[in-house]
Amino acid sequence: MVLKHNMLAMAIASVCLGMCATAYAATTPAAAPATAAGPQQSTQDQAPTTSADQTKKDEKDADGKHKAQKMQAVEVNGFISSIENSTALKRNSSTIVEAVSAEQVGKLPGVSIADTLGRLPGLAVQTVSGRPQVLTIHGMGPDFSTALINGGQQVSTSNNRDVQFDQYPSSWFDNVVVHLSPSANLIGQGLTGTVDMHTIRPLEKSGPEAALNAHYIWNDMSQLSSGPGVSDKGYNVNGVWVHQFADHTLGVTLGVDLENNPSQIQHQQPWGYPTPDSCSKTNGVSNCSNANGNQVLGGSKNFGISDSMKRRGVLATVQWQPNEFYTGTIDLTYDNFKEVQQAKGMEFPLGWASGIVAPGITASNGLVTSGTYTNVSPVIRNDYNSTSARVYNFNWENKFTINENWTANLNANYSRATRRDVSLESYSGFGYNKSGPTDTIGFSELGNGLLYVNPTLDYTQGMVLTDPQGWGGGNDVVQAGFINAPHTVDYLANLRLSVERSFSSGPFSSMEFGVAYSKRNKTYHTDQDFLTLGGGTISGGNAVQTAPFTGSSCDPLSWMGVSSQLCYNPFDLLANGTLQQVPTFGSSLAMPPNWKVREKTLTPYLQMNLDTYLGGVSLRGNFGIQAQRTSQRGVGERVAPGSSVTGGQTQLIPVTASTTYTRYLPSANLIFGFTDNDDLRVSAARTLARPRMDQMNASLGVSGNLTHLANTDPNQAYFGAKGGNPKLTPTMADNYNVSYEHYFSGGSGYECNSNDAKNSDLCRSGAGYFALSGYFIKLHDYINPNAAYLYDFSAFLPFGLTPEQQAQLGTTKGIVEGPTNDGRGYVKGVQVTLNTPFNLVTPVLDGFGMILTGNRTKSSLVYAGNPDPITVPGLSKWVANATLYYQHSGFEARISDSYRSSFLGEVSGISASRIMQTVKGGSSYDAQLSYSFDSGSLKGLTFIVQGSNLSNKRFITYQNNDPRQVLTWERYGRRYDIGVSYKFQ
Repeated sequence: MVLKHNMLAMAIASVCLGMCATAYAATTPAAAPATAAGPQQSTQDQAPTTSADQTKKDEKDADGKHKAQKMQAVEVNGFISSIENSTALKRNSSTIVEAVSAEQVGKLPGVSIADTLGRLPGLAVQTVSGRPQVLTIHGMGPDFSTALINGGQQVSTSNNRDVQFDQYPSSWFDNVVVHLSPSANLIGQGLTGTVDMHTIRPLEKSGPEAALNAHYIWNDMSQLSSGPGVSDKGYNVNGVWVHQFADHTLGVTLGVDLENNPSQIQHQQPWGYPTPDSCSKTNGVSNCSNANGNQVLGGSKNFGISDSMKRRGVLATVQWQPNEFYTGTIDLTYDNFKEVQQAKGMEFPLGWASGIVAPGITASNGLVTSGTYTNVSPVIRNDYNSTSARVYNFNWENKFTINENWTANLNANYSRATRRDVSLESYSGFGYNKSGPTDTIGFSELGNGLLYVNPTLDYTQGMVLTDPQGWGGGNDVVQAGFINAPHTVDYLANLRLSVERSFSSGPFSSMEFGVAYSKRNKTYHTDQDFLTLGGGTISGGNAVQTAPFTGSSCDPLSWMGVSSQLCYNPFDLLANGTLQQVPTFGSSLAMPPNWKVREKTLTPYLQMNLDTYLGGVSLRGNFGIQAQRTSQRGVGERVAPGSSVTGGQTQLIPVTASTTYTRYLPSANLIFGFTDNDDLRVSAARTLARPRMDQMNASLGVSGNLTHLANTDPNQAYFGAKGGNPKLTPTMADNYNVSYEHYFSGGSGYECNSNDAKNSDLCRSGAGYFALSGYFIKLHDYINPNAAYLYDFSAFLPFGLTPEQQAQLGTTKGIVEGPTNDGRGYVKGVQVTLNTPFNLVTPVLDGFGMILTGNRTKSSLVYAGNPDPITVPGLSKWVANATLYYQHSGFEARISDSYRSSFLGEVSGISASRIMQTVKGGSSYDAQLSYSFDSGSLKGLTFIVQGSNLSNKRFITYQNNDPRQVLTWERYGRRYDIGVSYKFQ
């Protein structure tokens, strides 16, 4: 609250300063006059606008300096205009960047902003619940990059730092720049890259603009599961209004985004593939003995999921430029989204439960590919999952022009995200703890990774609410369901002051120095409850084992061979008291899940900007240094020494630890202009990635394994523990990039408006370029998530052990697992991009064009004590994107293919925790057709038809480098939408 009051006071102060600047202007000779379109932008990393593009030409003035010239204003729209603007952003940047620009106000190319970013060279996205969500840059996962809005660092709705880009409506942004090489004045930079999203600034537009977009969305798969909050149809409606007042000194942008985005998910999650000696046993004989030594499916969790993501987003910007001495901007964004999943299906406990492999299996290369299980007691599931999140952003920017040589910026921003999840499981079956009829199930592992089954029982008859496998017995309850309810709060406040001194001669165009201060707090808390049928305990003899219910026949798993089952709404059973919540006796996670992390960072920096010549070669760029001084603290819980499970609760005590560190981050970016169309960019920088926040958790979870009770080897002992490490320091990298870029001349370039004279260089310039780049990232202090050390757990006894069990205890020593900074390695790769309009080849192909990009990456990561290298998590060896487009007389068509090879990725585990699995690669195709009216009464109207995931790509994870050993299998179907857009003239 104090912070908000301070920021409000600072905003009021900015208005006062602006008024003072107005008074000062009345008595001071004017500097270079401002243009009608607003204040002169910095020549570094600024985006040309869609309606009045701004490019640079190298030209010497009387002092031998380069000048940035504004080009003639040309009204342009469509995909080709987006390519032109993106190319200009890339070409004019003083660092190595990739960029995407809006086709028109409120319209970025692609289905979503995450989908759009995934097509940029060197970038790839990971799909979650059928939607592109998190980003990888140069093959490294989302933990190693950061996201900014108008220069302000963003928080995350996940329980870590990775930004989920589907939380941002694409209609808000004028352009997005991805910095692959940092500069000293880039605050909040990532290790591999920084995604800077720029909202629409009204005074940077030449005049009023407004657009309204509406889309109807559907999936080619029918609805898999019914229930409140989900559907198989959806919509997206958004509008943006930009206007200027008071002789273009006051500007306003308003935007609204309303969305209901449906998905259908066919989901399988096999338990794993045990060998016969690791399967369960019946009468001392392995249940998988008939597998003949081959690995065999140990069980599988299967759902038909209907998912709907609803969003309500608002954007507001007010920009004020009373004179050439002051420009003030306030940006506000608010995003409220809720995702609901109705998940109906069943779980087949097989080799790792009571299921017995029958004779007559088929095996190949050590894996059973088909066979039959007997003695199976399925668990019928009626689950519900929801995520509710709110993301707030406030950005306040003040630019002061003191005189022709000195400028100053004072910026403050505040980003906050709150998220609540509910994951409810509800079980039914034929009887309690395998006491009802058992099934005989045939199974086949199909070539596409799908598990197909052939059950024999009727799952619509004889069903009761119960604990079919007796899972709650270890906690002395009849577990008829379970609830996980994590809650995350993340806020980040930044304050930055910078000063720039411009030079009229010499090799330096300017010098910039400043200081930034940020404070971030993140809190994670989860509630976990068993769902029972009466709340009693088994030992007390008052636990209800079964209860009747009323359901309706449904077929959410017909796609995998299950004809039908009984479905119901579990919340109705909670409301009428049939299901009752009982707190868990201990977290289902390896350690107490509740934690809090706080970071405070002070960042002074200095940057020198170059603009000169070396003989006949132009040289521009920058070099400088950041110094980051960080104080961090982690808070968690641990089991109280000497405590035992009494009264249904493990005794926990708070744990706090902290550390402080300083890291120096030098950077240099040099751009050699050999000709007007050929640039060589070279960069070197030291970058960092702060530790994952769940790894900074101070909690320590102690566990006991009764099967190892008598073991004396600490590595295989009864006691074990897992914890976080609040003293973790960042992963560091020496980041080297080189890029050769050739920009094509000629061609029609923009398809300009018919009313335009077409006499601008913008209309005559080509949209294409060729780029060949390489990168090498040397990693050190890389965080090893599973380091281990020996620990004596004597203080924790009796830890729930009976006196007889304590007498059998082989040793009180055991192993503690936790993250440490003991890894090192590298990531290196080469990237090629060809972005060309076909009219460069022949005028006959005017309007056609192609964008091709390919990325080949190699990595090696070694942890202390383990000389065998592994691949860096999140890295795909191959990433490729291709887009073929056509635009002429209002008609547009394009098709895109995004490919990435298999990689080690992160998927959601229990209580929204993150686990690593190998994600199978593949291609995903998208296409779009549209027609825009350029004249007449329908001028400004556009009709759009588009489809995504046209290849119906499956999301598959697997283990042991064997794609047959599937751990997650999902299919989402093809997504279609038809839409209409109207740009007000």
